[in-house]
Amino acid sequence: MPIIDVLIGFLTNIHFIFYIISFFVGGIPFGLMLAKKFANVNLQETGSQSIGATNVLRVVKEKNPALAKKLAAITIALDAFKGVFMLIIGTLMGFDVNALWMMALMSVTGHCFSPYLKFEGGKGVATGAGVMLFLLPIETLISLVVWFIAGRIFKISSVASLLAVAALIISVILIHGTIPHVNSFTPLVIIAFIIVYKHIPNIIRLFKKEESKVV
Repeated sequence: MPIIDVLIGFLTNIHFIFYIISFFVGGIPFGLMLAKKFANVNLQETGSQSIGATNVLRVVKEKNPALAKKLAAITIALDAFKGVFMLIIGTLMGFDVNALWMMALMSVTGHCFSPYLKFEGGKGVATGAGVMLFLLPIETLISLVVWFIAGRIFKISSVASLLAVAALIISVILIHGTIPHVNSFTPLVIIAFIIVYKHIPNIIRLFKKEESKVV
């Protein structure tokens, strides 16, 4: 079979198409858009330069604390929903769990390396939480409890997020031993790796005791 036929078959495969769509939907920078629209600030030029809710809160708070909390909350909701939205469609299309995990991975990747922002992006926590809540609800609820408690204790977003990622992985191991119906840890490990990778600047600041608190 000619290579061009194989390529066309690959590019027209329904699963592949949805993986690409998941990447582009995941890449929508809601935090950046909201901050520009309602606070007239460019998140990529201020604060940590991330497009996520934490930077929305930190940057907009300097101008309008009340607005900052609202925009941060909306950013979290939209960033989480964009991953869930694609998984709902995939489920309605009858995709198996392996395809859904790939869509989840592409959503998180799109958020962290947005095609609309020259492949810069957020840290993947909200989008990751959204897709995990859909695929691993019990384990994700456990990790969200850890995230909330850690946030209250340390008041540092990156610490809470990284501990939540660790809690999620440990919960999956203790409850299932591996990802249910997939029999592999690969997609979860890759998503966790991307989130940790995007937090490397935060980890460096933590070691230097320079990481900002969210109050």
